[in-house]
Amino acid sequence: MEPLLEISIRSLAVYLFMIFALRIFGKNQLSQLNAADVILLLLISNAVQNAMVGPDTSLQGGLVAAGILFVANMVLKKLMFRSKKIQNLIEAQPEILVKDGIVDLQLMKKAEITVDELIETIHEHGLENVENVRLAILEFDGNISIISENENHQTNYSHHKKKFPRKSHHL
Repeated sequence: MEPLLEISIRSLAVYLFMIFALRIFGKNQLSQLNAADVILLLLISNAVQNAMVGPDTSLQGGLVAAGILFVANMVLKKLMFRSKKIQNLIEAQPEILVKDGIVDLQLMKKAEITVDELIETIHEHGLENVENVRLAILEFDGNISIISENENHQTNYSHHKKKFPRKSHHL
């Protein structure tokens, strides 16, 4: 097989493996990394480098591998935009943590979000307690969105800045 074609196929295989591995292990979005996450990413990148380029350590081989990763990412995003089925396979769905002041403790446990973390999020949005929350939604990217009603029955919406890792145990 031609070396650049082999690098392309290897890079694409590693990319798809990493997408599914991140989905299975619950790290859909890696915008807030702790030290262990950074170390893991560095070790993974080192571990898969040879799997992508094989014995070809040339500039050309590295550029082909990087180019394939960019193209694969662009194609995946377009497929996700066009197909709800593919989007659901790659990303977790938003889930309602609080509805009309009632906390879904089972979902909180499944998402590994403590009541204290939820209360902190509610307070950061200027609300006193969970009874003031119309909806608290754990978004697909790990953010918590809060929808509340004030005294005048006007709806207020805010998006939490801190991300909670999404956990998923299946595709």
